[in-house]
Amino acid sequence: MARYVGPQCRYCRAEKRQLMLKGDRCKSGKCPIAQKKGAPGRGPRDRYKKMTDYGMQLRERQKLKRLYGMLEKQFYRTFMEADRLPGKTGEELIMLLERRLDNVVYRMHFASSRKQARQLIGHGHVQVNGKKVTIPSYILKEGDEITIKAQSQKMVTIKEALKEYSKAGVYPWIQLDPDVMKGTFLAVPRRSEVTELEDINEQLIVELYSR
Repeated sequence: MARYVGPQCRYCRAEKRQLMLKGDRCKSGKCPIAQKKGAPGRGPRDRYKKMTDYGMQLRERQKLKRLYGMLEKQFYRTFMEADRLPGKTGEELIMLLERRLDNVVYRMHFASSRKQARQLIGHGHVQVNGKKVTIPSYILKEGDEITIKAQSQKMVTIKEALKEYSKAGVYPWIQLDPDVMKGTFLAVPRRSEVTELEDINEQLIVELYSR
């Protein structure tokens, strides 16, 4: 499977917001957004250029795609699946992204970033309903239980990531017992509940793919 191996912080600078791609580093003073660094490859004159409608649509797609750590082929496939569902395409897209196993593992604080969550899943440390799942894009259903394999519960990276639970808790559609490293995906969240995406206008993404 293709993957991006370049500098992660470059993405945050391009989108002018934290994408939480590097876990704890994103919360430190080393974050380029905290240092107020500008977008890569742009000079002072570029800030005065007016963005076209296409440019706005493209930036919105890039922002959402990079936030969930996906490349174009996989993201477009998810969009087409959302387009076949009966609800609003943009909202269905967000809900499908939130149901991905790598996203939920990250939301449960088993990993400090979605990239780290994909690594844990790929290495077989995560179980869904008692069975090992190694596919990060696995779509969860209501009531699914996510656990860290017993042999993997001693991992330092997981224990360090779980410290964030005492600070931030979890979203209301997720239940977590950090002591046994077990969580439940209670329900598919509504679009308004995903507060992390308040600055995302998914309708622009729908318009981009409808051109």
